Amino acid sequence: MYYCGEGQAAKETVRGLIQDVGFEPIDLGPLASARYLEPMAMVWILSAMKYGLGREQALGLLRKT
Repeated sequence: MYYCGEGQAAKETVRGLIQDVGFEPIDLGPLASARYLEPMAMVWILSAMKYGLGREQALGLLRKT
């Protein structure tokens, strides 16, 4: 799960919360990176609502090994 922000202490808290719920935290750096995350949320909303995939879906990151 991607996250970004300015305060290092806050980012560490968020990183821990992401890990606690079973996701891999991926730090995208400063808060300015949020502008790249927001369109990803819109893709999720569009696929869930307009194309009928519902809320039980997620976007994922694939890594080549």
